[in-house]
Amino acid sequence: MSSVEDLPAELTGFVGRAGELAELAELLATGRLITVTGTGGVGKTRLALRAARAAENRFRDGVRAVDLSALGDAELLDHTVAEALRVPDHTTRGPRAALSAYVADRELLLVVDGFDRVRTGCAVLVAELLRRAPALRVLAAGRRPLGITGERLLPLAPLPVPGDGVRLFTERAAAVVPDLAATEAGGAQLIELCARLDGLPLALELAAVRLRALSVADVLRRLDDRFRLLTGGDPTGPVRHRALRTAIGWSHELCTPAERLLWARLSVFAGRFDLEAVEYVCAGPDLPEADIAESLAGLVAQSVVAREADPDGGTRYRMLESVREYGASWLAALEDGQRMRRRHRDWYLGLATWCELDWFGPRQAEVAARVAVELPNLRLALDFSLDGLDEDPAVGQYLAGTLWFCWVGCGRLAEGRHWLARALEASAEPSDARAKAMWVCGYVSLLQGDSTAAVSVLQECRASAEESGNAAATAYAVHRLGCLALVSDDLPVAERLFRDALDRYRRIGELNSNVLMGQVELAMAVAFQGDLPQAVRLAEDVRDVCGDHGERWTLAYALYVLGYAAWLSGDPVRARRLTEESLAIDHAFHDLVGAVLALELLALVTEHEGAAREAAVLQGAAGRLWDSVGLRLFGSGHFNAPHAICERRLRERLGDRVYAAALREGGRLSFDEAALRALGSPRRHTAAFPAPPKGRGELRGKPPTSARP
Repeated sequence: MSSVEDLPAELTGFVGRAGELAELAELLATGRLITVTGTGGVGKTRLALRAARAAENRFRDGVRAVDLSALGDAELLDHTVAEALRVPDHTTRGPRAALSAYVADRELLLVVDGFDRVRTGCAVLVAELLRRAPALRVLAAGRRPLGITGERLLPLAPLPVPGDGVRLFTERAAAVVPDLAATEAGGAQLIELCARLDGLPLALELAAVRLRALSVADVLRRLDDRFRLLTGGDPTGPVRHRALRTAIGWSHELCTPAERLLWARLSVFAGRFDLEAVEYVCAGPDLPEADIAESLAGLVAQSVVAREADPDGGTRYRMLESVREYGASWLAALEDGQRMRRRHRDWYLGLATWCELDWFGPRQAEVAARVAVELPNLRLALDFSLDGLDEDPAVGQYLAGTLWFCWVGCGRLAEGRHWLARALEASAEPSDARAKAMWVCGYVSLLQGDSTAAVSVLQECRASAEESGNAAATAYAVHRLGCLALVSDDLPVAERLFRDALDRYRRIGELNSNVLMGQVELAMAVAFQGDLPQAVRLAEDVRDVCGDHGERWTLAYALYVLGYAAWLSGDPVRARRLTEESLAIDHAFHDLVGAVLALELLALVTEHEGAAREAAVLQGAAGRLWDSVGLRLFGSGHFNAPHAICERRLRERLGDRVYAAALREGGRLSFDEAALRALGSPRRHTAAFPAPPKGRGELRGKPPTSARP
């Protein structure tokens, strides 16, 4: 399921901690919940991740890590953990239930880092997951224990001085000053400096950077000043806490005024961010945009900001949480937090708008990757827009609706429903933004199998849009009401609504992935009524338009329709080729609805090729995915026909016992494993089995289930 490649890469050498690593390995071998505790900056995260890498091979389903340090809203805890685990779930059940089901039969190590701001909620979640999943183990890292019964603790102290503390400082200093003299006096001063910083790794690393401009003696003298300046907290508190604040505050004092201001303003970001975002959000008369790059480079040089390379060759930045919080305290002192959060929101609102436009085009895969990286900041923008601090909730409604492609196209239905519900609750005032949020909410609810909620919000959307003259929202509401009719097997009504919606789209000049999906769904409605040739013409037209625009997501559904038509026409070779291409696209976008339909069809093709047991394994894998999608086969007789026929044939050929065993084998496959299994499954083309029907018999009127209803 995973590998060490899923864990954040180490950017610097790991120093010391041999004893702690050995103890942690022993705890992982005997305990189910181990928490590494200690002050901020002591190295909890590095130790936990290093131990996880070492233990990876001991867990059949590998290791996953979730960073909660940027999470301030406990309501998003389940969504954040589900995102890190890549939990496939489109159902109406809550993310907690989806998480529990996902880990239930997995042998997995979950690393939970930085839970302090959502500690109570995290403790409840971890306890529930451990109860539900006997083979799950959790390695947590935080300033305090989670407080769960059975929790094993490893308190992490600062590095010893002399010893590893000095070695860490020396290695980091050597990267700044390669010819650092190791004279006796210099060595004594190094030991004194490390001791004054209590061997705290973050403090040592921040201090090492100072050697770029200062000598060790200079650092010691300035450190004296900083201690006196920054010991205004509780004098009875742990010295190491004051040392961390000293190290950070001292770096702050050594920054230029522009760097200090930028540091404060950067605190409004979560997770990773790029230079363009910084230039827009943080620039102003007192910090010109032209000076941002230089100031940011200064913060990078002082280890206040970490620079990271993107897989696409770009550059992103990140702040340690303790450093970010220090900047946030200065931003609050400047009384500029509200304005900065609004500018942050505006940038990510613009980003979402451009991503929605780019989704309909050749950059779909890039958009999917971009929103995955930007999700922490998009969440912050949504939260600001909907938490009552913003004067116009319509902005949040627009943002939640504009991200439909993130919720639907990238497999985040549960989180999308969360934000869309908040958006609609924020204000009942009619507006174009609210109308968009309504039809998107109806779309998401429908895909989760919640038809009652979907019909309510879509009918409200249609009535409101018609009253206000919002032609686009009316078309989208009619379209999605057609989807409801389709999955309810009311095919004449579905066809009428789809044709009405497509006509409305044409009149207003609307063309995008949703519009094309409406035509694919129309193809399904007419095919289910027996008109296969018209369905093929509609799907081929969608395929051509997708080719003209570089669209891939909707293309996968059109290919599925054409693949199924090829099967009905007696061409299983072409059916396999088209359906495999459909599945490969769905897998790349993490689109469970399209992927599970493709798996069902490939199972049918595989059975025809003579690999009956492999076909049963694929059906088992599809069954597990249906549990994540929602209502199995949408509760529709039309959608169920291919599965039912394949199951009947497999039971006849394998017998119930072998068939059931193969289903269980497929049911143990993850989404990634199931897709790779289907795309590489053994095939044996043979004349020993009859060709599929040519549009008649068992599957008459039940062709391709494009089914993003």
